[in-house]
Amino acid sequence: MKLRIEDPKRALPKGDLLCVLGLQGERHGLPAGVRVPPLALSAFQGEFRETRLTDCLAGPAARFLQVGLGKRAEADHERLRRAAAIAARKAEKVRAKTLVLWIEPAVARLAGGPERAAQALAEGVVLASHALRRFKSRPKGPYLAEVVLCGGGADFRRGAARGELVGRANTFARTLQDTPANRMRPRDLVAEARALVRGDRRLALRVFDERGLARLGMGAFLSVARGSEEPAYLLHLSHRPRGRARERLALVGKGLTFDAGGISLKPSAKMEDMKYDMSGAAAVLGVFQALRGLDLPLEVHGVIAATENLPDGRANKPGDLVTAMNGTTIEVLNTDAEGRLVLADALVYVERRLRPAAIVDLATLTGAVITALGHELTGVMGTDEPLRDELVAAGKATGELVWPLPLLDQHREHMKGAVADLKNINSGQGAGSSAGAAFLAHFVEKTPWAHLDIAGTAWGVDERDYQGGSGGTGVGVRLLLTWLEDRAARAVAAPRARRARQSSAKA
Repeated sequence: MKLRIEDPKRALPKGDLLCVLGLQGERHGLPAGVRVPPLALSAFQGEFRETRLTDCLAGPAARFLQVGLGKRAEADHERLRRAAAIAARKAEKVRAKTLVLWIEPAVARLAGGPERAAQALAEGVVLASHALRRFKSRPKGPYLAEVVLCGGGADFRRGAARGELVGRANTFARTLQDTPANRMRPRDLVAEARALVRGDRRLALRVFDERGLARLGMGAFLSVARGSEEPAYLLHLSHRPRGRARERLALVGKGLTFDAGGISLKPSAKMEDMKYDMSGAAAVLGVFQALRGLDLPLEVHGVIAATENLPDGRANKPGDLVTAMNGTTIEVLNTDAEGRLVLADALVYVERRLRPAAIVDLATLTGAVITALGHELTGVMGTDEPLRDELVAAGKATGELVWPLPLLDQHREHMKGAVADLKNINSGQGAGSSAGAAFLAHFVEKTPWAHLDIAGTAWGVDERDYQGGSGGTGVGVRLLLTWLEDRAARAVAAPRARRARQSSAKA
């Protein structure tokens, strides 16, 4: 699907479907030259998600769609994103080739101005276009080939460009998530990463195979991989800016391309969903796809631990002992708590090799986070309260909501082992999500670190028009890109503020 921007002051472009967004209880305007049946306007109430489709009596479009934003006080950027997604889905359903989305300037102001409104609209139509059709023998669609956003000015164009970039990064991650596990193996993640960095001088990739992992001393990671015939890999992506990097940051993604639980075998019901256990890795790759088109003054590293967790004669057994990269010994009391084993080695690698200013990891780590927060909130835990708050704020800005969960000294104590230094589950103390984070905390010594448990939000979320249902959500892509941009803005502003204070003191 192609996205195009047109200045509303010019003649309205031709299209199969013209969409106008309306507020509840308020009459909206129409583009010049467009006429529709009077009843179509008078019967439309503008309630949130309300739609009304009719034929045009005059104008460059054949059909006319109205989508409600709800009350004026509630018409924010999230509602614009959802309304645009509704329009795109309706256009696909009626097999319109071109959708023209027209927004009044007053409505754009309600959503934070033309730049933010345009970003929300672009994200909405791109996100709603996601569908995995490549494995269908007779795929239907896509029918929608072009979306035209009508908005003028540099701010509107800048917002639309960023919205398209972020939306395509999210749908890239969702495609990786939704691909069946026999087509998205660890080696396939490596291939996707190689394709991603190809042709971009600012991006680089280093891949460690199992021999390389053994040389690094990643015994915890390798122990999980032993049960699979598929070789494991550690992927290290890096992004360097055109100019001087103001800060170095690291993202770590869990890349279990299929998790059967190992010897501690999962129940068979819905086990097919365990292809989504690589959702953290998908998010990291999605972020790096977007970084190709962003000029952030940051050095960003993405590390992915990719393997499968299957039962086999060589697989971890409950009670086995393994040794992590930092020398910590671990009792594997439950082989289905494998994500924390692969992440432990990845975190040690990141802190020791990269020494970043902050580390954020994403993992479908615990079912307990679903019990605590459901499917609409990602749990965040970590060692640095300001970093945690930054991620919560980025969640509010993007609609990928994040909620803090506790990480206490008691939780860390609960992970101490009887035979080894640690055990990979606590023994009946509950607080499963905090226990997983507490285990990981033993592998980050000094660096500010936050752990995002996305087990509830990676798939199976409520319908939100641009995502929802049984498919992957690409959660983390939009969240982390906003967080990175916020960190970049602060890193650039800090020296300016310091110089201003120094000048003031001299005066």
